[in-house]
Amino acid sequence: MSKHELSLEDAQRNREKCRKILDLSIKIRYVAVVNKFGRTLAGQLRIGIIPLLQADEVRNECFIEATRFQLRKNFESSIGKTEFTLTENAKVKTLTLASHNNNYYYYITIEKDTIEPDLENIIKSVMTFLINLND
Repeated sequence: MSKHELSLEDAQRNREKCRKILDLSIKIRYVAVVNKFGRTLAGQLRIGIIPLLQADEVRNECFIEATRFQLRKNFESSIGKTEFTLTENAKVKTLTLASHNNNYYYYITIEKDTIEPDLENIIKSVMTFLINLND
């Protein structure tokens, strides 16, 4: 199998991960698998959702989130590994989590009107999903 075929296989696997995370809650708008440099490897927008960001804005946002996670690694010996970050904006909530092996990040947007118990459930469900993936 060639390197190109493996990358197509990886892309399909990443798209499937995004779809499965989207299925965890109707409140999840968008899911992306992002590498440590902020490059989107796969992304999935919920059907019927209008994107808030343009393509170049998504690229920059994912770069910022990946960089933020990379910078936080400097403090792991003092405060422990970052489990997730949650950013609340005026129009959307953004959840970012690292894969089990820290090779990828999951960038997830959630509807702004999601109430706290539902948000906690989404975070727990995504974390459980990622632990079970063990990637």
